[in-house]
Amino acid sequence: MASVIQELSSILEEELEIYEKLIPIVTEKTKVIIKNNLETLQKITEQEQMVVDKVTALEKRRAEVIVNIAIVMNKKPDELTLAEIIQMLDNQPEEQKHLSEVHSNLKRTVQRLMNINSQNKSLMEQSLEMIEFNMNLIQSTRITQGNNYTRGAVTSQSAALHPGMFDAKQ
Repeated sequence: MASVIQELSSILEEELEIYEKLIPIVTEKTKVIIKNNLETLQKITEQEQMVVDKVTALEKRRAEVIVNIAIVMNKKPDELTLAEIIQMLDNQPEEQKHLSEVHSNLKRTVQRLMNINSQNKSLMEQSLEMIEFNMNLIQSTRITQGNNYTRGAVTSQSAALHPGMFDAKQ
């Protein structure tokens, strides 16, 4: 059982390390979103994806270790939480303390990442709203400029005849 706990602890430490490396990346992403630098945003997103792929592989390993721990403890893996595992290590105080610290640090780091990502999501949504607003403004300007009336009160150009025109209200 001790080796499985050590493996779990090792995996969680690796995850923590990766998440900590991800924080500067997503923080830089915030700055790039604000500057509206799409080329740099694409590069950062590619970096972010590589890190996420590493975390996904670690999560798969962690799930396998949890299954092994659940078998030893005679529990269902999907019902076994890290907090329960920590509680069950009462007779191993060093491992319990270490796993508890890693768990706390991991939760804190993930929460920080979630907050930054939430901010980035909000900034992206605002950016998209601004783009939509600008497109609607351009569209309404083109329609207004296209209504030139002749003496007979008939339009000389119809707004529907302009290529690339769309109804933004739909």
